[in-house]
Formats: sequence, C-alpha cells, structure tokens
Amino acid sequence: MYIEQGYRGNIGIWKYFVIPIGFIAFMVMNYVLTINSPVNVEDAMAAMIDQFGSNLVLIMLLIPLVAGFFLVLGWTYLVHGQSINSLTTSRPKTDWSRIFYAFFLWGGITAIFTLIDVYASPEDYVLNFNLSKFIPLAIIAILLIPLQTSFEEYLFRGHMMQGLGILAKNRWLPLVITSVLFGLMHIANPEVEKLGLGLMVYYIGTGFFLGIITLMDEGLELALGFHAANNLITALLVTADWTAFQTNSIYRDVSEPSLGLDAFIPVFVVFPILLVVFSRKYKWSNWKERLIGDVMTKEKFIAIQDGNSSSV
Repeated sequence: MYIEQGYRGNIGIWKYFVIPIGFIAFMVMNYVLTINSPVNVEDAMAAMIDQFGSNLVLIMLLIPLVAGFFLVLGWTYLVHGQSINSLTTSRPKTDWSRIFYAFFLWGGITAIFTLIDVYASPEDYVLNFNLSKFIPLAIIAILLIPLQTSFEEYLFRGHMMQGLGILAKNRWLPLVITSVLFGLMHIANPEVEKLGLGLMVYYIGTGFFLGIITLMDEGLELALGFHAANNLITALLVTADWTAFQTNSIYRDVSEPSLGLDAFIPVFVVFPILLVVFSRKYKWSNWKERLIGDVMTKEKFIAIQDGNSSSV
C-alpha cells in the first residue's frame, strides 16, 4: 500500500503537480539550451573544469539537485501535511537495512564489473588515482551524491508516484509515466549527446526497474540504496571526458565511446536477475496486483488502517 500512503496527507491533487511541472520545465529549458548551444556539452564541461576545477564543477552540478531534495521533503511535510516516513515507505518506519542491502549489492556488482573491464581492456583505461585529489572528491561525493539520487527517487518514485496513483486510481500509469520522465530527465546528459538517443533505453529501463522494486517492495528503500550506489561508485571509480560526472576518480576511460551491448545488458539481463534476487529475499508476491492493480480509495485505506490499529 505504498501509493496509498499519500492519503496520510492533506489531499489536494494540485499539490502534486507544482514541483514536477517546475522541474520538467527546468529540464526542457536546459535541453533546448543544450541542443541550440554553439558549443557542445563536452567542450563546455571541459572549459568549466579548466576554469573551476573538477571538484567545484561537481559541486555546482549537484547543489541544485540537493536543494531539490530538501524542497520535495519540505513541500511534502509543510504543504501536504504528510510525514516523510509515509513518503518513503508503507512500513511503520524506514527500513535502513533494505537501503544498505541494495547499496552494497549494487555497489559491489558495479565495482566488480568495472574492474573486470579494466583487466580485460587495459588499453581503454588510464590509472588516474591521486590521493590528494581523490580525498576531496570522496568527501564531496559521499556527502552530496546520495542526496542527489534521493531527490530523484523522492520526486519520481515518491511524490509523483503517489500523486499520479491517487489521481489515476491504478498502479500501472504512475509506473509508466514516472519511468519515462525519469529517463527523459537524462536526455541532456553529455553521454546521450556522445552515444545517441539509443542510450535512452538504458535510462528509461532503469526508471522502470526502480519503479518496479518500489511498487513490489511497498517502499523507496531499495531504490534509494541502488541509485546512491550506482552514482557514487561510478563517480569514485571511473570517469571520462564525455560523462556528466567528470571527477578525479581512480580510473579514466580513454576509449572511443560507442553504443554497444553494455548499454542494454543491464536493462534486459542484470535488472531482471536483481528482481529475482530481491523477490526471493523479501518474499514478494501478487506481482500483477502490485504493478498494475487498482489503488484503493481513501475510505477503504483508512478503514484498513483503523482495523490494523484496533487489532494491535
């Protein structure tokens, strides 16, 4: 009953559209400016890094999204009158063990895959490690990247998922819309400019994966841990001149990028395997109902909650 947690606030459908519409407008403006700019994204990033340094540029990229994290939480608490816990999960309290499990599972897989690729294709990587530069990067990344990824989770899989679900009275529509919008949010990334729109399969596919685990697990915890690990480990391990996060990481990818199977294997192979792992560990069932079933009415939700309270 994760989507129904939205009933715990002061319902007003308009309240669910202010932040998403503002964010989408910002992203559309950013995309329009990007495609109409006389300078490509890669050259613009290089110029900024030359002027300010990669750590400061990373902070500049992350700060607006970190501010968005606090904006979503503040809006939920102050305008919706809804607790942060009910935006996070259907459980009585946030399950941090789920967050850490997803974080270390995907962080470990990401690190292993990266190191295997470094070993298998040493000509594609240069050891970039410099302790005096890596330590500031690690501090910045550990402090800010989890807030950046949490903003995206709370906005798409939390705020928007609950609002669209309550409005549509079903689960499949918010799953589809939030997943597609999550993918489109990345369309202005330098990776897309470099590799082409085919990369959107990965971003939208990732959105569906995160949406599925949120609905099946009745909470954001697994998505929060997975997303934080994905961005943090990548930022610390490997960078390239054509990625959104250009950092003083351990390795630098110097290969000529191309859109190959590595962009599709996570979506069509790795993510389905992870769904099996999560489903067995957390004993998921009723897949059809949880993913495409109806969202119960507020009256029924309250009646169930009152019944559960009286039976304790």
